[in-house]
Amino acid sequence: MPELRIPDAVEREDLGAFVARAVRLDGQAMVRMRNRPDTDRLDVWAATPFDALCTRSVEGSVKPSDLTASGSELLATLTVAGGPVMDPGPPRDLLWRSELPPPGGWHRVDDLPARVVGEVAERGIDVAKDNVGPKGTPPASLLDQEVFTVSGSGFDVKVPLRCLFVLSGMGFLPPSPPEGEIVRVSATDSWLRLDSRFGAVVRRRHALLPLLM
Repeated sequence: MPELRIPDAVEREDLGAFVARAVRLDGQAMVRMRNRPDTDRLDVWAATPFDALCTRSVEGSVKPSDLTASGSELLATLTVAGGPVMDPGPPRDLLWRSELPPPGGWHRVDDLPARVVGEVAERGIDVAKDNVGPKGTPPASLLDQEVFTVSGSGFDVKVPLRCLFVLSGMGFLPPSPPEGEIVRVSATDSWLRLDSRFGAVVRRRHALLPLLM
């Protein structure tokens, strides 16, 4: 039987907030949990409607060591059961569709002021409210607008608006960040990552090329 073990109540609360926001963005969201090797931490992932992943780390473990659960079922477990050891629900591994980034090989490119990131995200959300597409989400032309370009460690990285939408929608940015709070931009040759105080957003920097038959 699958088992989710999170001894600390604050960590369980943090995971519950993460799952609740993921489900709010997508009612059918799947949540993938993976034990971090040689540590007592658990990496939690969720796909979003903005073609970017969100992730957070909490103290705990899951059995089996890589498990996908229904976001809504996991949220119910965390809300109702909420003990140190929980049943996360039946495995939904076949419903996970997203590639995960590599655990290593990341390079810190630059830091962005969290306050500026939040302001740009809010302006983008205001524009999006007047440009909702047929599926209830903003058009790709708006989401793909590059709102920041940063350089460092041999990388030139462009940050699309869609990543800021995830930062905001997942509550990763505090409403009024203090002076000096940053959003860290990291990259590999293929991936972009934005780390804020409460979680991170990850997205491929380049689309995968189709295989030639």
